[in-house]
Amino acid sequence: MGALQQVLVVDDGVRAVDRSLSGELASLGYASVTASMEAADDVLAVIARPAAVLLQAPTRRDPAYARRAARLRGHLRDRGIPVILIGDSSEARAGGPVDLATRLGAYVAAQPDL
Repeated sequence: MGALQQVLVVDDGVRAVDRSLSGELASLGYASVTASMEAADDVLAVIARPAAVLLQAPTRRDPAYARRAARLRGHLRDRGIPVILIGDSSEARAGGPVDLATRLGAYVAAQPDL
């Protein structure tokens, strides 16, 4: 088996323990890099092409974050990089863990291990 597939986690810069995805990604066999929305373009410029980007929605409504997120999603879609929204308003917020294995697997399983 080759190197771990890398996933970029983009968030609002708040690194609360109960919202951290890096540990769960590691347990699923993914390497991850976490960056704030403001740093996402710079990080994408220096890392290898990620297998997917997890876009973690902020816990509060933030129109500026939403605009930047929409621009980033469009940019990534143009490059063929799947974007998975985590914690958006359409998800249940009952405190249950996001099933990353299911959500990531559908996007990443078919991609070559580079």
